[in-house]
Amino acid sequence: MTESKQRFKITVRCQECGEKFILRGKRNNEGQYETGFKRCVCGNEQDLIIDANPE
Repeated sequence: MTESKQRFKITVRCQECGEKFILRGKRNNEGQYETGFKRCVCGNEQDLIIDANPE
């Protein structure tokens, strides 16, 4: 399995409201994680903690 095809368990936690999202995603060519996550339910798009672990 190549590095770009490896799946990750991504945990996104909002710093403003404390909401936590657990998603699956892949790493793109720039080294960022692609999950489809855009913003928290409170509207926060910037102040997020993102943690990734290989599946």
